[in-house]
Amino acid sequence: MSLYGNAVKRPIMTTLCFVAVVILGLFSLNKLPIDLYPDIETNTIMVMTTYSGASAQDIEQNVTRPLENVLNSVSNLKHITSKSRENISVITLEFEYGEDIDVLTNDVRDKLDMVSSMLPDEAENPIIFKFSTDMIPIIILSVRATDSMPGLYKILDDAVANPLARISGVGSVSISGAPKREIHVYVDPVRLEAYNLTVEQIGSIIGAENRNIPGGTFDIGSDTYALRVQGEFSSSDQMADIVVGTSGNKTIYLRDVARIEDSLEERTQQTFNNGEQGAMIVIQKQSGANSVQISDQVLKVLPSLQKRLPSDVKLGIIVDTSDNIRNTIASLVETVLYALLFVIIVVFMFLGRWRATLIITITIPISLIASFIYLYATGNTLNIVSLSALSISIGMVVDDAIVVLENVTTHIERGSDPKQAAVHGTNEVAVSVIASTLTLIAVFFPLTLVTGMTGVLFRQLGWMVTIMMIISTVCALSLTPMLCSQLLRRTNSHGRLYTIFFTPINKGLDAFDRGYGRLLKWVVGHKTVTFVVCIATFIGSLFLMKSVGTEFFPTADDARLRANLELPIGTRVEIAQDVMTRLVDRWKEEYPEITVLNYTTGTASSDNTFASLSDNGPHIVSMNIRLSDPGERERSSTEIAGLMRKDLRDFPEFKKAQISVGGMGMGGQASIDYEIYGYDFTETDSVARMLQSALLKIPGAADVIISRADYQPEYQVDFDREKLALYGLNLSTAASYLRNRINGQLASQFREDGEEYDIKVMYAPESRTSIEDIENILIYNNAGNAVRVRDVGKVVERFTPPTIERKDRERIVTVSTTVQDVPMSQVVETSLAEIGKMDIPQGVSIQLAGSYEDQQDSFRDLLTLAVLIIILVYIVMAAQFESYTYPAIIMTSLLFAFSGVFLILWMTGHTLNVMSMIGAIMLIGIVVKNGIVLIDYISLNRERGMSITRAVIDGGESRLRPVVMTSLTTILGMVPMAIGTGQGAETWRPMGTAVIGGLTFSTILTLLFVPMLYCVFASQGVKNNRRKHRKALLAKK
Repeated sequence: MSLYGNAVKRPIMTTLCFVAVVILGLFSLNKLPIDLYPDIETNTIMVMTTYSGASAQDIEQNVTRPLENVLNSVSNLKHITSKSRENISVITLEFEYGEDIDVLTNDVRDKLDMVSSMLPDEAENPIIFKFSTDMIPIIILSVRATDSMPGLYKILDDAVANPLARISGVGSVSISGAPKREIHVYVDPVRLEAYNLTVEQIGSIIGAENRNIPGGTFDIGSDTYALRVQGEFSSSDQMADIVVGTSGNKTIYLRDVARIEDSLEERTQQTFNNGEQGAMIVIQKQSGANSVQISDQVLKVLPSLQKRLPSDVKLGIIVDTSDNIRNTIASLVETVLYALLFVIIVVFMFLGRWRATLIITITIPISLIASFIYLYATGNTLNIVSLSALSISIGMVVDDAIVVLENVTTHIERGSDPKQAAVHGTNEVAVSVIASTLTLIAVFFPLTLVTGMTGVLFRQLGWMVTIMMIISTVCALSLTPMLCSQLLRRTNSHGRLYTIFFTPINKGLDAFDRGYGRLLKWVVGHKTVTFVVCIATFIGSLFLMKSVGTEFFPTADDARLRANLELPIGTRVEIAQDVMTRLVDRWKEEYPEITVLNYTTGTASSDNTFASLSDNGPHIVSMNIRLSDPGERERSSTEIAGLMRKDLRDFPEFKKAQISVGGMGMGGQASIDYEIYGYDFTETDSVARMLQSALLKIPGAADVIISRADYQPEYQVDFDREKLALYGLNLSTAASYLRNRINGQLASQFREDGEEYDIKVMYAPESRTSIEDIENILIYNNAGNAVRVRDVGKVVERFTPPTIERKDRERIVTVSTTVQDVPMSQVVETSLAEIGKMDIPQGVSIQLAGSYEDQQDSFRDLLTLAVLIIILVYIVMAAQFESYTYPAIIMTSLLFAFSGVFLILWMTGHTLNVMSMIGAIMLIGIVVKNGIVLIDYISLNRERGMSITRAVIDGGESRLRPVVMTSLTTILGMVPMAIGTGQGAETWRPMGTAVIGGLTFSTILTLLFVPMLYCVFASQGVKNNRRKHRKALLAKK
């Protein structure tokens, strides 16, 4: 017996099976972690190699190039980029998305083992650094302090960072902007010379004095005692009494040649929150941890941590990614609920029975809830992709149930018993229901096979919609007929309210049926006119393609802005802070939408991993700006960013400025990178400046920045090697003497309350402020004889070459621009025309990358996917109809679907991007479903002996309501997505809009064009059969 026959015969078993599915689904939902995106496998590996004392060019030649040549053979490598700076080489390997990064890391390690012998002896072993999405901070806390600033690092480390690090799932907690405590021993060079002492001697003495030394054990009577010398300083003041030498009969103490200051690091990053100095605490999660859960726990403990802090230290939140996750998820949940409501209203309006509406409505939650079982079983998260899959599916999961119920209702109205009607009615449409579901699966399942960034994002969408379609079909062929047999009645007694409300609706629908019948009759009688009008409409819409701009991803408003500002190289940090104070005051006044304005400037500590990953220095300012929620303000984040860019023109101190909309995930403002390849610095610098000038004139190109930094001014000491040798010195010894006096020598560690603080010996600040101070530094040889720097060398000012950037083993400089207020394609087209006019030297070439490259890759993948899907859908339909012609007739409706997509994108001002393309691809399955239902019923009429024209008109009239109803449920299911205003709604709006436009346009034309084409081909088929029959008869004669 069939599935639906068993279901009708055994209603209790059928009910309980679906109840079990719902229980399992709800259990899975309760256990699902929540995140913004699906787990994205990282695709980047970094290789860092240190070669002390080498210039940028030496690093490039001796370290970077040999490593690049070997690493270029790593499998699945997309791009290899490198930066060669003084002392260090950084190579970044970018792979195709979806590859196993752990396997690739092992491959990289093997390649590095092969090349290590080719590197200079002084170069350290390369370090492999694997990127992951876990490196993106989930929470950044702001700290404001006044009186507690000197001891802030220890306060935060003890009272905030350590407790937060103990929270389950937290990976690391870094403190930025709070200078660490240091003990500075500031020596007087004049006194040192007078007493014949050196910085190295003092450092060595301090190290020797600041020690606890075990003396072993000894016995006294029957007991054993440990012997220990306690020499560590309990207070920094004790250091003043250390004896550092003698002069004649006089003992020289440390206080005689130096002053001791218990203070903070001299040069460090400083953080300001809303104009007040403080710090920043960066929280990163462990791999696979639940971002929302960690955020909840952190926010829960913050009030108790605040109580432990001094009264002037205040904690706040700069970035909370879970806030964005919560808002986006809430927005999508709202979209799903609205879609559900609209679908129920449509079904109720068309069917006019609460029982029938209930039967259809039950299918929706069962299909959606069943998908949670898949998410839980495969270890996935509940994220914006999985929730959008629910929103997309709501209008589609009811389609099969509507077709079944509508047919069963027809049988009951003809007088059949509900149980028999349920079985026979379902049997008639079962094949077309399965076929139409297979066409949808043929659309969504290939999404699981797409590679690249698009595949990573939408693989989950493909799986979820496929599973929901299968569940909805099982429901339509088992639960729906069973409920029809139990709930539907032969005769329906209607109350007065029903008569008042539904009589006009029924009359309207009947009139709609008759009107369509008359129109269809006219269309069948005027095939040429219909064909010409429809094809002309399609061709006309193609001209709109040029008017619809393209981009990679729509820009989402997640209430966050980031700014990177750069002053001229060599600018002191105090000047940067002064400029920033004026800028912050202005922005706080002009933009009341700003809730938190945090900026950091200065050189990051080497042990602060998060801060070291990004560019930093006394002339670089990094800003994090948090805005109020999108619903609470009139101006969008993109609009505010545009106004801020204008404001920065009033600050000539900034040499480079870049404002980015959005956080670190998807949905940020698009950027285009113009990569200029060429070996000669002068030529590529000249081309970069020409390109920058051209881009600045293009509307929509904002923040035009050249990646290559200016040549950096610095003082270099040119030692005369012969003179050094005469004094018994070498270059290394002389350089270390300079370093210890200017930068300081680490003498020892001062321990207090379980913490260690550096003790540094160096010249006092006032003794290292001029060239003369450097020239007067004394260098001692092994015999203790001294010579001044000026006697063995000279101090000269030079400009060091910039960082040497390379990509795919060629030197490169990048000119990047942010796209503002216009489609990306417009900026690209205009810029390419400008590049064509430029006089580019031989050996120099320009290529486009950034968001544009990502867009081109994604579009290529999606177009290939669309072709594959069309072929699969055609195969499914050809197998169902056992015909090559019928599927071709149905697939003509795709022409009008794509016309509708371009038409609505042009009308609404949306661009053609990855999201709208996914919407267009979804239409392939949705649109042909209508054609299948129509052609299937027309064929059934033909088998019953009707003429072609009669079969087409009768089939069209009887299938009109199911076709319009299924289209309306899908369209209205997409409306909340297309007009959504919540956080993250901008991402999904183009998809919803594309589906609505394509489906509306194609449904209208499909109801006319497909029946007309059927008439043409069926008539031709009849003529061919008659001709064959005539030939066969003549052959017999």
